[in-house]
Parts: sequence; C-alpha cells; structure tokens
Amino acid sequence: MGSEADILEIRVHGTADLPTLIYLPGLHGDWTLVSSFRAAVAGRVRFVEFNYPRTATWSLKEYAGQVQIALAAHGITLGWILAESFGSQIAWSLLQLGFEADGVILAGGFVRHPLQIAVEAAYQLGRAMPRSFFLGFLKFYQAFARWRHRQAPETFTQIDAFVARRSRPGERSAIVHRLQLIESADFRDFVSHCKVPIYSLVGLWDPVVPWWPVTQWLNNECISFRASRLIWNADHTILATQPAISATQVLRWMGEAVNSRRR
Repeated sequence: MGSEADILEIRVHGTADLPTLIYLPGLHGDWTLVSSFRAAVAGRVRFVEFNYPRTATWSLKEYAGQVQIALAAHGITLGWILAESFGSQIAWSLLQLGFEADGVILAGGFVRHPLQIAVEAAYQLGRAMPRSFFLGFLKFYQAFARWRHRQAPETFTQIDAFVARRSRPGERSAIVHRLQLIESADFRDFVSHCKVPIYSLVGLWDPVVPWWPVTQWLNNECISFRASRLIWNADHTILATQPAISATQVLRWMGEAVNSRRR
C-alpha cells in the first residue's frame, strides 16, 4: 500500500445515468476551488473530481495512469474531460493511454505552455522560496480569496481548507514538481492530430496562461478544435471566479455535441 503522498483521491457526485464530467484540477491539485462550479452543475452531470497526491516523482503518464485506474474502479470508461490549467497536461496523457473521451474542455488549459520562460521562473522561485515566505503568501491569499470568492458561497467555505492543504509538508515540493512537468511537456504533435472534440474556456484577465496564443494555436493547428469562450470578468481560475457562467457554457457544449451526434 502506498504512502499518503502517493494516493490519488477520487470523488463521484451524481448517478451513472447522467453524462459524466471528469474534472482534472490545476497546479494546486485538489477539488476545493471547484466547489461552486460543482454546485452549478449538480443534477445535470455525474461530476468526478480528484485530489492529486503530494508526489514529487510521478510523470504525467503516471498521473494519467492512476486517474484511469481510479475511473475504472468506479466503472467509468467514457466521459467528458474538464481540464483546468495543469490538468490539461494530464488530459492529453490520458487520451494517449486510450481513454475514450466524448470531448475535452480546457479551463485555462493549454497544449504547450506559451510562456516557457515564466514556467522556468516560477519553478526556480518555488524551489528557492523559504517555507516561512510560502506560508506567509498563503495567509495573504487566504485574505484575498475571501474577497475574491465572496459571491461564490460553496467555494468561499472551502478557502480555509484550501490553505490548510497547501500548508501540509510536501505540498510545495509537489507543486514545484508539477511546474517541472509543465516545462518539459509538449503535446502539440499529438493534439494537432487528435480526433476528440476540443473546447476552450478562458478568462480575459489571465496572467498565468495567456489565452491569445493558446486559442490561436488551437484554431490554426488542431483539426478537432470546436469552439472557445472568453469570459471577460474572469481570471485564470475561471471555474472558481465565474462558476455559473462557466457551468452554463460547459453544459451547452456538452448538449450541443449530443444533439450533433443524433442528427
């Protein structure tokens, strides 16, 4: 049996007769910030979510392999993937392993990060940052997040849990490792020929993954790219900052795809 640092947690909300929506979280690695989005899609989809382990050794293929094993254990072999930021890199790996996806919806996600120099800088900063500084930043974020998510009650109630999780030993090392995985990953060749329908949900005020080069590449190079939606009053964490709008758009894309197949 693996240690806590090597255990991938999964939660499934909703019944098997509903369309399956599989949420792969971003760099932070858990389900706390997606709480209001989850509430917005409740009763409309079977919502599957993950908490990544605090590992600093897994490859993207290992992440994807463990996700696939966890899904299979719940009888899930088909569904939509909602990939947030770093989660998009696991999504492409999951498709490479043969998972049958109805579609992939990126939420601040990417194929290859458009600003590699920024990823490298974040990686080096994360490695060098004293733990006391990191914990101080989390305290600042905790106060800021209470204002930021004041109109998203489900997410608001999870802010303290989010900060507590990030404060655990090994958490920062896991995040730094994920940055290293982003820096070394390049799925452009695979995604350009991918036949799974791809959609992109982006926030206008996103300094983490600039949406313009991502959308342009998908438009120009990806044969299965279907549509994108720019939410003007959202930032990188679109699902957390604009959960209702995001949920409406995700459900619309899922519904349109079903209707298209029926014609």
